[in-house]
Amino acid sequence: MAAKVKKAYFCKNCGFEAPKWLGKCPSCGEWNTFTEEIIARESGPVTANVAGPLPTSCPQRVRDIRESEHRRVDLGNPEVNRVLGGGLVPGSLILLGGEPGIGKSTLSLQIALAANGLKTLYVSGEESAEQIKMRAARIGIGNDECLIYPETLLENIIAQIAEQQPDLVVIDSIQTIYTELLDSSAGSVSQIRECAASLLKYAKTTGTSIFIIGHITKDGAIAGPKILEHIVDVVLQFEGDSNNVYRILRGIKNRFGATFEIGVFEMLDAGLRGVDNPSEILLTHYEEPLSGIAVGASADGVRPYLIEVQALVSAAAYGTPQRSTTGYDARRMNMLLAVLEKRVGMKMFQKDVFLNFAGGFKVADPGLDLAVVAAVISSYYDRPIAEGVCCAGEIGLSGEVRPAPRTEQRISEAARLGFRRIIVSGYLPKGAKRPKGIEVVTINNIAQLPKALFLE
Repeated sequence: MAAKVKKAYFCKNCGFEAPKWLGKCPSCGEWNTFTEEIIARESGPVTANVAGPLPTSCPQRVRDIRESEHRRVDLGNPEVNRVLGGGLVPGSLILLGGEPGIGKSTLSLQIALAANGLKTLYVSGEESAEQIKMRAARIGIGNDECLIYPETLLENIIAQIAEQQPDLVVIDSIQTIYTELLDSSAGSVSQIRECAASLLKYAKTTGTSIFIIGHITKDGAIAGPKILEHIVDVVLQFEGDSNNVYRILRGIKNRFGATFEIGVFEMLDAGLRGVDNPSEILLTHYEEPLSGIAVGASADGVRPYLIEVQALVSAAAYGTPQRSTTGYDARRMNMLLAVLEKRVGMKMFQKDVFLNFAGGFKVADPGLDLAVVAAVISSYYDRPIAEGVCCAGEIGLSGEVRPAPRTEQRISEAARLGFRRIIVSGYLPKGAKRPKGIEVVTINNIAQLPKALFLE
């Protein structure tokens, strides 16, 4: 007997599934986002088989499995290669997400047009061939083997990939692609899930690498079902402020390398240019020392860099003091202020505190705790920190200063940039390397920080 038609309601914003229509999504809190979709038809569940059957296999012992060498393919973009872990692995499926207008299509087209000997197919469901040609002329065409294909039907895309046999496929974007096997519209939860699964199947069976661009919601999460991020091999997040020229490509998931690696780009008229030394753009040189400014040594992935922290502490004009941060977790800042009040005796409950990171960067490194507190102390006492001093350390609730991850790399980066003194945790291993040309000051408790900062 044929199975009955099964239907469910999915939230277009986050992919939450419900058996009936709901006005407000219990997962993301959005209103009027539920749409009805068919899960199974009368003939049984719908499965897309556009990529062909998988090769048959049988269970094997671990020691009997032959390990093939995953050669890394150079994409012609050093920053993207770094985030991917040294290059592109053939047969991988990569998801790139980011805000509208942040430069996802520009970055993808630059990768496709890079003169690195790869045959690429750029599939666009959002732009015409003429629009892509205008962008390509602005970026600079370096790869004559790049094919442009405006299409939204998955079956046609798979057929063209099979016919052209490119080394790299870019799909812009997954929300515009649909398959005829489903009745729902492009961008729905079932369409995104089915198209992504079909592309993964094709990538793994043929060894073709595929870049797919994904939209994000207003909360910053990648739109569609969460399973989309589980299906792909690599998830990249393109971050930055549209009012700022600098962009960050951050690795969130990577099955072939380290996660939370970053690449830094500068948006120019001719496209995105990689920034080899992020510390230079994140540090400002002032004619005279200013209070409330500290330099922290941070590390994302294997790349250390120095970033400027700015704090403003002023008397609270209202009953409840204001707390405002840009690029930093507000709850962590409140925790650090509470530690200052409890362990150092500073009356933060009477002060408004504003915190900002240079360059519009969003920072989540706990090793910058010491720099944040140093900037607050400097503004609180209205006393500038000596030039050539930076900090690297994590602060606990009892006021102890813990070693930051990869402290040795942070110290080396500070020494390379000409800093004369760095304040770190006294709990560092005794065998830690101390580069020449920089004084390493160790403190065990946050109460020792003011003396270390203003030591002449």
